[in-house]
Amino acid sequence: MDEVRRRERRVRYGPYLDGPDPLAPPFDVRAAMEEIGRDVMEGASPRQALQELLRRGHDGRRGLDDLTRQVWQRRRDLQRDNRLDGTLQELRELLQRALDAERAELARRDTDDARFREMQLDALPPDTGGAVRELDSYDWQSASAREAYEQIRDLLGRELLDQRFQGMKEALQNATPQDVERIREMLDDLNSLLANHAQGRATTEQFAGFMRRHGEFFPENPRTTDELIDLLAARAAAAQRMLNSMSARQRAELAELAQQAFGDPRLAQSLAQLDAQLQGLRPGEDWTGSGRFRGDNPLGMGEATRAMEELAQLDALAEQLAQSYPGARLEDVDLEALESLLGEQARVDAHRLAELEHELTRQGLFERAADGSLQLSPKALRRLGESALREVVDRIGGRRGERETRRAGAAGEPTGATRPWTFGDTEAWNVPRTLINAQLRRAGGDERRLDVTDVEIVETEQRSRAAVALLVDTSWSMVAEGRWLPMKRTALALHQLISTRFRGDDLSLIAFGRHAQTVELGELVGLDGAYAQGTNLHHALLLAGRHLRRHPDATPVVLVVTDGEPTAHLTPGGEALFDYPPSPYTIRATIGEVDRLTGQDAAFTFFVLGDDPRLAAFMDGVARRCGGRVVAPTLDGLGAEVVADYLRLRRR
Repeated sequence: MDEVRRRERRVRYGPYLDGPDPLAPPFDVRAAMEEIGRDVMEGASPRQALQELLRRGHDGRRGLDDLTRQVWQRRRDLQRDNRLDGTLQELRELLQRALDAERAELARRDTDDARFREMQLDALPPDTGGAVRELDSYDWQSASAREAYEQIRDLLGRELLDQRFQGMKEALQNATPQDVERIREMLDDLNSLLANHAQGRATTEQFAGFMRRHGEFFPENPRTTDELIDLLAARAAAAQRMLNSMSARQRAELAELAQQAFGDPRLAQSLAQLDAQLQGLRPGEDWTGSGRFRGDNPLGMGEATRAMEELAQLDALAEQLAQSYPGARLEDVDLEALESLLGEQARVDAHRLAELEHELTRQGLFERAADGSLQLSPKALRRLGESALREVVDRIGGRRGERETRRAGAAGEPTGATRPWTFGDTEAWNVPRTLINAQLRRAGGDERRLDVTDVEIVETEQRSRAAVALLVDTSWSMVAEGRWLPMKRTALALHQLISTRFRGDDLSLIAFGRHAQTVELGELVGLDGAYAQGTNLHHALLLAGRHLRRHPDATPVVLVVTDGEPTAHLTPGGEALFDYPPSPYTIRATIGEVDRLTGQDAAFTFFVLGDDPRLAAFMDGVARRCGGRVVAPTLDGLGAEVVADYLRLRRR
């Protein structure tokens, strides 16, 4: 027992210090939602805001832009560092070695035959393909020259096969005639299989027999004829793109040299037949593309073909990461290809982004509008409102406790008494009284644990209500001067406060530019700035009056956020007339509506943004006339000033 206690005393717990916390969530959904909300309020659509978040990255993870940049860097490096004529260069070197050795041997012989042979060598075509063809029947006098020439044939065969069958260049090193014969048999069987498949015949048994006999040539182990065709067509198309990327002279040389592969032109013919069948079976592959390689590192034909395959993979990844096609999702990104080309960390970052996109959707933060577009859900708006309200509370500081109280609401203040619950009551339960009632009932023989007749609720007295109209200027100057986002966050904070703390109050959001309109919170959050002249405060006050008259028993509160003088008013016919400087008709119509609301005992506060002296003078005069206040907040303090003033006015 003592030993156990000593071991327990040696146990120490502390923070995890070896890298990121393994128990931490993979991403912060709330922070991601705030970033999306900020972009939406600045004018982006929810879809654009989500894509922008994924492009930027989140919570220390690289975004799609960084991954795409890495893809293009890899692509540039591949083309910048390499060139495609490695096989031609190696063949030229082998040919020159053979000719030099042969000429050295002939120079040692003082015979007419030696001189004749030297003349034959001098008369060879200047291009490598033509020279190799002419030397096909030449009787080499030098053993080293003959060996170099045979290496040319061997290299050509291995390179041609390596283009289409992975690992063949190494596997056929020092190939024997028997090896070459097995390859010809495989190609004949393969062309027969593809021909039958192209004609619509059943090839299941033929494919199984083919793989039993020639499976060693296909380490990828395709399971069906179609999988085999897909595999071969991708490589054949890459080989064709490699040829397309070379000059016409280089292509002609390779075409002529191919006839000398393994010293048997039938190999080139079988490969040409294979390519033709694959192109007919998979016309959707890229058979016409090309690439520009300008580096110093020469690639063999097989290596160059794989380089073209890698370029195609990189292009496909770039398209997947761009997410620019209809219905694009991060689940479309080929994570295995991403890891193969860019490393494990790239796969991890892309996977985390896909998880974040899925989680934002799963939590119901987006929803489809009637027109099919993506929009923020009420749940997302509540989260944005919570964030905006937290910022306001932090700025108010000393009044934090008052904002955080949960006693506020339509039900009013508790009186200390309770009463039985009746249908329609929304007041809180009195839990102790409810449980006592249940116990007394069970003591009388009723076995039910809890019944609706047991419930008693807290008796409250009705609190005063407020009808609030928040009038926000949406003219172009609000966008141009950087006031768009603070205005929207202010509306979010006030809406969140009223909907969660003062549910008995009724808030109307009214946006006014050339015209005014009553908007829902989601509409205001997603509202785009539009270039339209006019600040129609008169129309906004008309809508505010309509809202206040619907709640005659509530305290009327009018809060106006603007950065410009009234420059438009509504005619009796519903037309908005604009004039700058403000016309006397606009001023008269606006003041008349202020007077009408003042007669309804409405309390006014004007939040003046900017430093326009004409606007300040106008608002001072209006405030004196209606007994209201003028506040000139900073943009950062706008939300705090509006919320604090609302709380002050509703306690009147």
